[in-house]
Amino acid sequence: MELFKKLSEKLSTKNSKKAATNGMIKPIDVNFDMSKNEFLDGLSKRAVKLYEKQHDIKKFSKLVLSDPENTSHNDLVDELFKNGTVDPLEDEKLERLADNSRFLRDLGLLD
Repeated sequence: MELFKKLSEKLSTKNSKKAATNGMIKPIDVNFDMSKNEFLDGLSKRAVKLYEKQHDIKKFSKLVLSDPENTSHNDLVDELFKNGTVDPLEDEKLERLADNSRFLRDLGLLD
């Protein structure tokens, strides 16, 4: 009987060494370190954010470069100006805005 125990122990150590070389581990032997889990969670969140950012850039680039010949936006702006919309980039409007004391006070440039 003692010989059987020794043989079974020897086989179990060989099997555990094989499992370690095969990359298989027993779930009971895993050390669940909370700091590692937090690190992996943070890493996963950053990876998801980077993926979303990359996806948004690709989508935006595809949208912008879809039809460079399309100039309908210029027609829309011209129509707005014809209907009485004020051009905010006119020199007169910019001068009035620069001399606007309430605006400058809101910016903290006047007392």
